[in-house]
Amino acid sequence: MYFIGYDIGSSSIKASLVNANSLKPIKVVSYPKKEMKMISHQAGWAEQHPEDWWKAIKAATKELLASSKVDGQKVMSIGISYQMHGLVAVDKNQKVVRPSIIWCDSRAVGIGDRALKKLGKKYCYKHYLNSPGNFTASKLKWVKDNEPKLYKTIDKIMLPGDYVAMRMSGEINSTIGNLSEGVLWDFKKNGPSRKLLKHYGIDESLLPEVKPTFSVQATLNAAAARALKLSSGTPISYRAGDQPNNALSLGVIEPGDVAGTGGTSGVVYAVTDKLIADDMNRVNSFAHVNYTNKDPRVGILLCINGAGSMYAWLRNNIAPDKTSYEELEKQAAKIAIGSNGLSVLPFGNGAERMFNNKNVGAHFKGLQLNSHSKAHMYRATLEGIAFAFVYGMKAMNKMGIDTSNLKVGNDNLFRSKIFSQTISNLTGAPIKIIETTGATGAALGSGYGVRHFSKLGDAFKNLKVEKVIKPQKKNEEEALAYKNWKKELKQHL
Repeated sequence: MYFIGYDIGSSSIKASLVNANSLKPIKVVSYPKKEMKMISHQAGWAEQHPEDWWKAIKAATKELLASSKVDGQKVMSIGISYQMHGLVAVDKNQKVVRPSIIWCDSRAVGIGDRALKKLGKKYCYKHYLNSPGNFTASKLKWVKDNEPKLYKTIDKIMLPGDYVAMRMSGEINSTIGNLSEGVLWDFKKNGPSRKLLKHYGIDESLLPEVKPTFSVQATLNAAAARALKLSSGTPISYRAGDQPNNALSLGVIEPGDVAGTGGTSGVVYAVTDKLIADDMNRVNSFAHVNYTNKDPRVGILLCINGAGSMYAWLRNNIAPDKTSYEELEKQAAKIAIGSNGLSVLPFGNGAERMFNNKNVGAHFKGLQLNSHSKAHMYRATLEGIAFAFVYGMKAMNKMGIDTSNLKVGNDNLFRSKIFSQTISNLTGAPIKIIETTGATGAALGSGYGVRHFSKLGDAFKNLKVEKVIKPQKKNEEEALAYKNWKKELKQHL
């Protein structure tokens, strides 16, 4: 028997088929092969059509089953990971009423700031662990204010993973973790964020029903089963945002565990058993996958919007056509640490949370036309993204959060030796690289959701550390480059 997991990103959909006995992935596929389109009608806006996610899921599942030669009827559970903080709205017929406003859209920043001022910082950080900020609740308020006729047609709102589960089952529900990501959950009252909803003039009935994260949340209906070539009635038994799920995939479950991700956005995610909030709004706190009111597990999330997105922009717009990331790394490795004075601020993918939702923008600083080449730009960009990670991690340290037990997957930016070594050197801590994917973690999570495992940790007992990046001796050039980078950043804040 098998578990299947989906990771619904903004760039692509990953699907993983995992053997229920060996706990090993049989096959992992990604679709589409090129990045999915993002709609941006104005600067700072980002939308996607939810139907595109569903189309990609169907294509990925078809490829997954065909390439693995596994009968879809042998899949015993489904897990879903998804891009966080997005807004999907449907009418009474479960039809999407507008494109999804996704995670990196920054149009609702002002709405969230005004709500924080009105409700009070003390109340928001105590009850929601966050400012209303640019999260799902504020995005819904933007729709209410700017698209009132459309707003009146909304029957339910969801996060992206909830929409995918709805397409699979016809049922609309969510989890505490999902709602907390949208600042739609009150941790003190153990229920929806009623005071915020009242302030926004939003009826609580628009929220989906809440289900446990690891449980039979819904089952695959006949139409979806035919489309996916799976068995009707297959349980959808796990659902979580991509960063809590990535942490789970790495076995980051208990207090003191820390996960890192270097995808489109960059993330450091630390688990604690305390309801910690950052009143400086540099990091955010959400219910982790194993959160309960009696035994809280909270994920402290540092998010850097301009991470892999910056490197992808460089590859697509500066590097010669069809240049691989491996080739970029080879070229960058020929350049000395510090990139000969060239600095890159990689913050060009919308409002940056760790700078209080300021839209800093991406900048190349100190570019010398007579001495800098494309290779200098490649290295400076990797270093700049790494510096952003270090800057954020040091802010977490000042909050009392230990980030030294960092585990990452062997994918995306952490495949770059330059990137990983720079972070390890400047933090003085090792980085443990583990062979896994978010889709595989979602598949294993679904196995626990149907109680194939007696304990959550049993699902991840076979995880192995593939490699450890150890900090090297202190490098003055690297320390100086980071110092100069912080100086350049300060000018833009």
